[in-house]
Amino acid sequence: MRKLIYLAAIFTIFYSGDAAAQAARKYSNEFLAIGVGARSLAMGGAFISAADDATSGYWNPAGLTGIQSKFQGALMHSEYFAGIAKYDYGSLATRIDSKSVLGVSVIRFGVDDIPDTSELIDANGNINYDRIQSFSAADYGFIFSYARALNDKGLSVGANAKVIHRVVGDFARSWGFGIDAGVQYKPGKWRFAAMARDITSTFNAWSYSLTESQREAFNNTGNEIPENTLEITLPVLTLGVARHFQLGEKFNLLAEVDMITTFDGMRNTLIRDKAFSMNPAVGLEAGFKDIVFLRGGAGNFQTVLNDAGDGRELLLQPNLGIGLRIKKLRIDYSLGGQSTDLLTHVFSLRFDIQQAQKSESKE
Repeated sequence: MRKLIYLAAIFTIFYSGDAAAQAARKYSNEFLAIGVGARSLAMGGAFISAADDATSGYWNPAGLTGIQSKFQGALMHSEYFAGIAKYDYGSLATRIDSKSVLGVSVIRFGVDDIPDTSELIDANGNINYDRIQSFSAADYGFIFSYARALNDKGLSVGANAKVIHRVVGDFARSWGFGIDAGVQYKPGKWRFAAMARDITSTFNAWSYSLTESQREAFNNTGNEIPENTLEITLPVLTLGVARHFQLGEKFNLLAEVDMITTFDGMRNTLIRDKAFSMNPAVGLEAGFKDIVFLRGGAGNFQTVLNDAGDGRELLLQPNLGIGLRIKKLRIDYSLGGQSTDLLTHVFSLRFDIQQAQKSESKE
């Protein structure tokens, strides 16, 4: 039943009217806004300044210059809606010289084994449960990253080329392309960053292939038959600042604040206007001997009606997490959600495959 409800939501989003589909959508390609890596998610998604590993290909490609290995990889898995939706991520970054790094990331967010009842009734009007098949609704993101350190004072830049593929069974699919750009500056213990997603806008071209039974099902339920459409994702700009604190010989602290600005109209954020909306994300990471880490953060700030309906209250999404470094392997865990009924567990790994040569690290 839950998968059927989720399927209805998918059709509502994907098969909205043509006029809306031809314009920029407020929540287009939202699976790319969830975030990757338990470390960064535990910090509330405040990570564009702190990003310095293989996950930087998602958060800020400029941060790829911070990897200390010849090769570094990252993996993540999480589930949403009581395990109905699966969210998986993997990335690999490689240092090509002392200043430049290449990276590739793959993201999949999908619901599998959704019952397709469009062929449930045969040509004679009989119900035949053997005609029920299943399909998947999945979103894929392929991110190709390049980063380069511009000088020895901590200034780095990076860019992403994104390929987006979204499918709903055999009857709906889209391909999209976009570009991101980021910069990091690390003077001393401070870290400043900017990340611009979809800087040229991202375009998803949708195509549909429906059988006669599926078209009849749309007509019988009063829904419009979808036609080929173009979906546009507008840019998002994030500015961030972080600082590293050394607390004695064994303890350290990393704090970051980001400000996320969207340009697709008014959203329910702390700062909003007809043309743009702004929302903060804050995160902390406390480390012990660079081996054990405790993290916390908050994001997705909103104002909502209170239970009495006579006023508004602030709602946010808190996150907690822990991390453990074992030589070249780091294991991270994050727990977050706006209520105990919507808690999400995220597990991720980061591993160094081959240590960079000392001669390269000194160049």
